[in-house]
Amino acid sequence: MSALLPLDEAQTKLLNLTRRLPLEAVQLSDSFGRYLAAPLRALRTQPTADLSAMDGYAISGDGPWTVIGESRAGAPFAAVVAAHQAVRISTGAHVPTGADRILIQENAERNAGALNLTGEMPPEGKHIRMAGFDFNSGATLLEAGTRLGAAQIALALTAGHAAIETARKPVITILDSGDELASDPANCLPHQVPASNAAMLAAMIAPIPCDVKRLGPIPDRLEALTEVLHKATASDLIITTGGASVGDHDLIRPALKAAGAQLSFYQAAIKPGKPLLVATRGSQIVVGLPGNPVSSFTTAFLFVLPLLRKMVGAAQPLPRTILRKTLADLPPTGNRREFIRAQDDGHGVTPLGEQDSSALLALSHTNAMIERPEGSAEVKAGTNVPVYLLENG
Repeated sequence: MSALLPLDEAQTKLLNLTRRLPLEAVQLSDSFGRYLAAPLRALRTQPTADLSAMDGYAISGDGPWTVIGESRAGAPFAAVVAAHQAVRISTGAHVPTGADRILIQENAERNAGALNLTGEMPPEGKHIRMAGFDFNSGATLLEAGTRLGAAQIALALTAGHAAIETARKPVITILDSGDELASDPANCLPHQVPASNAAMLAAMIAPIPCDVKRLGPIPDRLEALTEVLHKATASDLIITTGGASVGDHDLIRPALKAAGAQLSFYQAAIKPGKPLLVATRGSQIVVGLPGNPVSSFTTAFLFVLPLLRKMVGAAQPLPRTILRKTLADLPPTGNRREFIRAQDDGHGVTPLGEQDSSALLALSHTNAMIERPEGSAEVKAGTNVPVYLLENG
């Protein structure tokens, strides 16, 4: 159990421990950030009729034309437009039967009921949004596992849906532990440090709809940790920070054992973040993260967020890299995959000067992480390297 697991193997083992949570119906107005449990199919055609894309006149044939009425959005012109006739029309209004193009108002001159062309004659079909050009009834619009953002919610509503099926929200407990942690940052003794990891992790999780409870900080006492773990039996996921290593006061592993959890794997071949711990208790999963904030952030990004995405039904739970040019030389790596905090400026990525796993100032300026595979040779500036862009960087 003490062998270092390669990143890919550790992520696979973790994701294999869970499956999508049970489904529930959610109103689309409350669905932001949720994931579709099934493909979204259109229940209606959009648009249902030919619509004008501009303000102007729906015309038939050559001019001059006689204006015989108006078509407004929500109030179509009911009659047929014959040759040399026109109907005043607004953007989004139904194009009357018989009209074959839209003459924009900037190219038209109207005198009472007479309409004349003052600019270029539009070609047939110009400025008309044809019925069904966006989508037709029965078409698959979004695949299962798609995250619902603002545009996807608007699409689903326009397609005729009032609600969607999605996995229920995970119930999560985040546990800070350590004698050195002070719960009140304004009253922190010299031998203490303000507890910040739980708040950081809750913020990282926030884009995924969850029910989150924070506990702690809990002192380094086996009985205290075990008691808290017993209280969190209803959670789908427990996240601990600190106490996951092998020191005399690292008590997460024995506390988990005392609370009835079984260790799944321990230690990943990554830097920072080696002392990662994963355990199970029935269907519940426990992820023990390192106490150093950068290590906690990195392991949460690589393990906790993918696990939660899997629970809520994301089609692609793992984060993906893109290629970016490094603007500085990168040294060779050892036997662990390294994640280098960096700044991305749109032209390339620059590693930050401070890479210590406790350095929060550098982490706060990080908007990208450079991935350096284990056993990599030195990389010169100007070379493309794999990079994770951080939404909350």
